[in-house]
Amino acid sequence: MTDDAKGDPGVSEVQQPEKKGRGLRRGTPRGEVVKVRSVVADELRPRVSSPRSDSGETDSIGTAILGAGPAGLTAAHVLARRKHAGAVFEADGTVGGIAKTIEFNGYRFDLGGHRFFTKIEPIQRLWEEMLGDEFLTRPRLSRIFYKGKYFSYPITAKDVVGRLGLFESTLCALSYLWASRHRKAEAETFEEWVTSRFGRRLYDAFFRSYTEKLWGIPGSEIRALWAAQRIKNFSLGKAVLNILGLRREHVTTLIEEFRYPRLGPGQMWERFAATSEEDGVHVHLNQRCTALKHSDGRIESVVMRSNGDTTEHVVDSVVSSIPLSQLILNLDPPAPEEVRAAARRLRYRDLILVALMTEEANPFPDNWIYLHDPGTRAGRVQNYGAWSEAMVRPGTTCLGVEYFCFEGDDIWEMPSDEIVALAKNELARIGLIDPDRVVDGVKVLVPKAYPMYDSAYEEALEVIRPYLATFENLQTCGRNGLHRYNNQDHSMWTALLATLNAIDGREYDVWSVNAEAEYLEEGELVEGLLEPSVAIPSALAEPEA
Repeated sequence: MTDDAKGDPGVSEVQQPEKKGRGLRRGTPRGEVVKVRSVVADELRPRVSSPRSDSGETDSIGTAILGAGPAGLTAAHVLARRKHAGAVFEADGTVGGIAKTIEFNGYRFDLGGHRFFTKIEPIQRLWEEMLGDEFLTRPRLSRIFYKGKYFSYPITAKDVVGRLGLFESTLCALSYLWASRHRKAEAETFEEWVTSRFGRRLYDAFFRSYTEKLWGIPGSEIRALWAAQRIKNFSLGKAVLNILGLRREHVTTLIEEFRYPRLGPGQMWERFAATSEEDGVHVHLNQRCTALKHSDGRIESVVMRSNGDTTEHVVDSVVSSIPLSQLILNLDPPAPEEVRAAARRLRYRDLILVALMTEEANPFPDNWIYLHDPGTRAGRVQNYGAWSEAMVRPGTTCLGVEYFCFEGDDIWEMPSDEIVALAKNELARIGLIDPDRVVDGVKVLVPKAYPMYDSAYEEALEVIRPYLATFENLQTCGRNGLHRYNNQDHSMWTALLATLNAIDGREYDVWSVNAEAEYLEEGELVEGLLEPSVAIPSALAEPEA
């Protein structure tokens, strides 16, 4: 998986390959409640099927699942539980997608940091069923580095006053009060959404630099939907009252602990893949989809390429979690030009992870630290030893330094030894590590890590979605399959619903999962299965990689 980099045998580079229902049936009468808990329990019961192609021949592989990340492997699990024929095709040599775990010289690390935290009870039970005692409960600790100081995360008013000083904190409060009285009815951009709720000065202090570092574009070009999806139901006024002791309110998502596989998130997805294999749904690695052949509104076959060879598989249906742009551009015959043009307008933010191995067992106690400082190119740093001691060698730890970029940027092309030196020097400059105790390092390239919510994506999806709906046996799901910044649990939930649509002809609205500021799955509709989450300002700056 690794190749030695020039100039330093201890530095390597790893290239990762590319890669109104809200869970209700469309048309469900307003007074009818669809019991999603029973959907999971009843509809995943084994049912033997005999997949056939439309011609009546038995050469179909059943349902083809494109991608073996959390969404794709959840789809495989559904097929396996239902005894439905199918196969998974993954372009990479390992499963897990961006949620995989990399092994390097006795260390294990994430491509970012992947907490396992959800309000979707069936997903929680599935995680626990898969890993049992290997599914750890871990304490959460994180901070923000800004203007040479470390702020507690989640941010508290007391910490803001103590770190910013009374004068700047007063200006922030006045800015908030002004914004609360001049709020726009509907914000269109991320910048408008945040400033109207928290004030311009708090936006400049805790949102602007990190967000623009993360996305590579101004906050005025990021759509408000991303903020609404990542920051839900937070009120600065209520937070201040809580801190002053004038109001007591339990904020459920300011979690102090989370679940985590002992050997990293890849352990979970390797287990998903293994159980699917045991039940006859095979996972084929190093298989890149190059074409989806179709006619009369049906995908008839998929074409895979591996080591220069191509193989065509007849299918009954397709569940795709690969990038939406790639899916559209792979259709054969080609999609209409306006749809292809829309697909080309979808953009992605890429990620570089620099893993540093240090002889310091505990250079800092945090699981992760956000680097809001504009003078630091890195955006976030993980301490994998604080996630699980089994991830690192005894007496040492591994740090993951994250750089957000576009493929082809100077930092993307930077030689491995140079970017490892950059990461080491940046962490040393802000006082997180002793650079002399760093003994190893590796650069990992992660294309298409985050689907972008830029000014073009909404109009692009408005063109793409109706066209996709013309295919009766094609479903998309997951982060890239929906071009939506979902975390693992929502990616899994979309995959579960999409697979039931594909194999049973259900009509669950996959696109609406986690699409708005408040989940419409909550409350009476599904007996509180998906409760609205509440976050504090920096939650939007938390890319669950």
